[in-house]
Amino acid sequence: MRRPLIAGNWKMNLNRADAVALSSDLVNAEKSSEVDVLVCPSHIYLDAVSATLGDSGISLGAQDVYFEAGGAFTGEISTGMLGDVGCQFVILGHSERRHVLGETDSLINKKVKAVLEAGLTPVLCVGELLEDREAGNTEAVVKSQFEGSLADLSPEQVQKTVIAYEPVWAIGTGKTASPAQAQEVHADLRKLLNDRYNSETSEQVRILYGGSVKPDNASDLMSQPDIDGALVGGASLKADGFTAIINAANQNVA
Repeated sequence: MRRPLIAGNWKMNLNRADAVALSSDLVNAEKSSEVDVLVCPSHIYLDAVSATLGDSGISLGAQDVYFEAGGAFTGEISTGMLGDVGCQFVILGHSERRHVLGETDSLINKKVKAVLEAGLTPVLCVGELLEDREAGNTEAVVKSQFEGSLADLSPEQVQKTVIAYEPVWAIGTGKTASPAQAQEVHADLRKLLNDRYNSETSEQVRILYGGSVKPDNASDLMSQPDIDGALVGGASLKADGFTAIINAANQNVA
């Protein structure tokens, strides 16, 4: 049984005081112990949030990283720096990195490898644009991103990776893939894991859904057999809403 993971991507939101306050509220909230919880604040507040989380069991993640260990890369952050402030996870290939900042599968692949080499867990995002879905190309786009971003990785490495399916047309739009639409893509990803690697990898890797996840739709989404949690954007910025999503995941734990 794959343990649910609820991850909050705070994106470019919150100042230091707000990030610390939200972290503290989450630490003190009544939430399921059967669900893994992850928060991903801005890089510059990772240290403050890490100190607030302490030994609460809530994991800390970054929203991106560079693939080199160090050097003359102005403005970039290394995996060693992330580990030094207590990070355990790194979001990679988010649609905003792909489509706003122009990151390619090849670049994301280098980042995935660097994160795994550092002993951290990559949360690899894949997902189609609205025009891709309307043209019936969802499966092909997701497969291409999956294969490119995970190129040259062993089954053992992929087993240490989390995948997040985020239809770009559902991120921050208020639109959400129906549970059936989300499950269809998650099942395709599960099959890709089986066909490219093996059944153990397919059964072990957690696949999250992301895209306008809210307390009122979380339970229906996570009731699907291949949806193992959620990557939450806006709804992760309020402790009560995020906690409700965490507890919704618990309802589907066998």
